[in-house]
Amino acid sequence: MRSTRHIIVAFSLVVVSLAVPLVVAQDAAWRTLSDWAKMPEGRIWGSTSTLDVDRGGNLWVFERCGENACDASTLAPIIQFDPAGKFLRAFGAGMFVFPHGIHVDRDGNIWVADATGKDGKGHVVVKFNREGKVLLTLGKPGVAGETTDTFNRPSAVITAPNGDIFVSDGHGGNSNARVMKFAKDGKFIKTWGTKGTGPGEFGELHGIALDSTGRVFVADRGNNRIQIFDADGKYIAEWKQFGRPSGIYIDASDTLYVTDHGSDAKRNPGVRRGIRVGSAKDGVVKSHIPGVGPEPDKENMGEGVAADDKGAIYAAEVARKSVTKYVRQ
Repeated sequence: MRSTRHIIVAFSLVVVSLAVPLVVAQDAAWRTLSDWAKMPEGRIWGSTSTLDVDRGGNLWVFERCGENACDASTLAPIIQFDPAGKFLRAFGAGMFVFPHGIHVDRDGNIWVADATGKDGKGHVVVKFNREGKVLLTLGKPGVAGETTDTFNRPSAVITAPNGDIFVSDGHGGNSNARVMKFAKDGKFIKTWGTKGTGPGEFGELHGIALDSTGRVFVADRGNNRIQIFDADGKYIAEWKQFGRPSGIYIDASDTLYVTDHGSDAKRNPGVRRGIRVGSAKDGVVKSHIPGVGPEPDKENMGEGVAADDKGAIYAAEVARKSVTKYVRQ
């Protein structure tokens, strides 16, 4: 745990189809809470790349069963903590391989994306109620595919106010590289995207979010950018000023939170790792929480990000195997 005041340096922006001014992120001080969420006795943290906050301020984490995968575990990977970090419940044991994406919808239902497959499990998006009852499954467990009813390494899921479901289907490599849209009952509506570097193409999908107008923000980590689409998949813009995005979260006031845990001299030179906070309306970056470590290219930072209505930011840590909470000084 530490408290540090960081001075942020301006960096160049590359923006297509949407004018965004050059940004100087403001100096911000944050207090870091590394051990605030307590696992039940006898259980340790594994890697986690995703989390979300429900309307009661409770944190939901899709954790990798004390390791970096759940295929050989009997532990329940979907875990709820209260705002003080007290363990409340866990469910989903024996169902998943590689926990990756989680989303809490407006009715309190929990959606998760399993980003690989093995032994008849994985490559699915599953909807639970808050007690752990399965309400809907998208995809075919253990089957990787490119059809309208299969996924290949789905990385994240989000739902719209009308119930429409958006899935970022792919996680780099030989997986898919598309966004899938479904109706609230799971009926396929449409898909868009393919592998590549151009507008509407993806290098490695890693997160997805919606703003208050229904625009779809996709963390295209492989291309060091966020891509923005309308709800029908029409390309609007790309933003590179938020770094190499792994996790992306937009709150009710259209504040945009993006975590970058992978920028370095090779993959995204000149950009420092960390969490960037700004506006989903105009793309202006307002603050930056740097990663932890002695060298910028090796700093640790979480992959997933979420925020509560009291201003706290949460980061899901893969390498450090924890959940970090950041609060204003």
